[in-house]
Amino acid sequence: MALKSTSADGKTRSSVQIIVFSLCCFFYILGAWQRSGFGKGDSIALQMTNSGGADCNIVPNLNFETHHAGESSIVESSKVKAFEPCDARYTDYTPCQDQRRAMTFPRDSMIYRERHCVPENEKLRCLVPAPKGYVTPFSWPKSRDYVPYANAPYKALTVEKAIQNWIQYEGDVFRFPGGGTQFPQGADKYIDQLASVIPMENGTVRTALDTGCGVASWGAYLWSRNVRAMSFAPRDSHEAQVQFALERGVPAVIGVLGTIKLPYPTRAFDMAHCSRCLIPWGANDGMYLMEVDRVLRPGGYWILSGPPINWKINYKAWQRPKEELQEEQRRIEEVAKLLCWEKKYEHGEIAIWQKRVNDEACRSRQDDPRANFCKTDDTDDVWYKKMEACITPYPETSSSVAGGELQVFPDRLNAVPPRISSGSISGVTVDAYEDDNRQWKKHVKAYKRINSLLDTGRYRNIMDMNAGFGGFAAALESTKLWVMNVVPTIAEKNRLGVVYERGLIGIYHDWCEAFSTYPRTYDLIHANHLFSLYKNKCNADDILLEMDRILRPEGAVIIRDDVDTLIKVKRIISGMRWDSKLVDHEDGPLVNEKVLIAVKQYWVTNSTSAH
Repeated sequence: MALKSTSADGKTRSSVQIIVFSLCCFFYILGAWQRSGFGKGDSIALQMTNSGGADCNIVPNLNFETHHAGESSIVESSKVKAFEPCDARYTDYTPCQDQRRAMTFPRDSMIYRERHCVPENEKLRCLVPAPKGYVTPFSWPKSRDYVPYANAPYKALTVEKAIQNWIQYEGDVFRFPGGGTQFPQGADKYIDQLASVIPMENGTVRTALDTGCGVASWGAYLWSRNVRAMSFAPRDSHEAQVQFALERGVPAVIGVLGTIKLPYPTRAFDMAHCSRCLIPWGANDGMYLMEVDRVLRPGGYWILSGPPINWKINYKAWQRPKEELQEEQRRIEEVAKLLCWEKKYEHGEIAIWQKRVNDEACRSRQDDPRANFCKTDDTDDVWYKKMEACITPYPETSSSVAGGELQVFPDRLNAVPPRISSGSISGVTVDAYEDDNRQWKKHVKAYKRINSLLDTGRYRNIMDMNAGFGGFAAALESTKLWVMNVVPTIAEKNRLGVVYERGLIGIYHDWCEAFSTYPRTYDLIHANHLFSLYKNKCNADDILLEMDRILRPEGAVIIRDDVDTLIKVKRIISGMRWDSKLVDHEDGPLVNEKVLIAVKQYWVTNSTSAH
């Protein structure tokens, strides 16, 4: 296999012929030759070459050849469909948040910024290219502060947000000083102020939601406190803000509070945050605050930073009429009272409320004519469902905390979640849940034998396309990486609530549509029986093309499924500029379930070839 490496100085090194004895070597070499953006790959590769290569005898007992292959496994090149590169103008294409398409929808309630996917006959069905000069992002924690300019070449925010210290352009990189509209002195000092009220240090607060996140500096700086934030912002005039967040290695999706419910389960987050996010919290009978209340865990916190908080002091600086701000804050306070939230803090431009742990202190609102309670039996049924101005009732519970009390993190990661112990997920017992955990520890151990770079920091942004209870993410848990646990909307059982009760993060999604992210935002994608799940639901080509869109060049894919399904998948990806290998199950060749490992080749727009 001839490999070429491009270093930070832009020079192309001479080709080196490397004999690949096993798949682990394949990953090792690709990792060594990765386009790191700062020359790291060249020195490692040179050491490998001079020493005669890596020790490839890491998995001596794993048979890489499938034993269930029939004639159908032979991929004839004449029958393989080769997918062509998309035009260069699609390098940052987001099929469900396309800017031009968005402008054809109403602007009321941010409808035009919601998901509007292209119809079937308008899907591109080509490979979205990387921009010229694209390099592998810096490793965490350096990535928190620096992003290669070539990966997201948009300078508008450096001018528009210059005073607020969001982002600065320096040479061939963007630098993120950690500032924000409400914290120009830095996110750390701002978070210190919040932590004087909210218990962030002891694992009580683990999951957070950042609405209108900008470049996600709040989430980035929460990382060192072991808090994982799910950040979202629309694709709007602040071009590439979510793309910057993901390039930095921070969890984020394209999203907006408009007319559709948020794609998260009830009682998911320990705290929610708005820092001058421009959401009209008091409007629409408090509907947006009621949606935050739905996803906020009993005992959770809501932080509002910026207008209209403390309007009497700040209205002149904000250059807004004090009467308008006074009415805005009055409405927020009124809805918060209706939700039975307790105000814990107000100072400067920051206010913090806490949701009650149960409805004992909220009995009086049962007789309040303004308190409209949601009637649905399934409060987690949210995919494309209209938001309503109604209060989500507390669940029935024998615990003092509605929905069950959670242990502090990291204990909650492997403890039995309340949704399991209470039997609220039909047909799932504690024994079945614990067996699932054991299986995933075993699977991940096998993955690490195949790909020794799995938990080294080489892969920062990881996606599990069919996450189940989050067993894959739990087995991988590390400060070096994070996993976006996706629970398909067509899954037989809704398990995303369990994922959040473990202190992990995730989202609902239907893989017949494009995911709410920019191209090249994930380093590794895992798909467990996803293609079996979507058989006869939508086109496997489209799912694989979407995987290719969101996967970085030289990113890895792990697909676990039955052998017949994987043979079909392997046939498709042979026309997609991926290198792949079918591997036996860790229990041996007689197991029908196999694993397909793939690596996306490096290529950029107008490339004549991939390598």
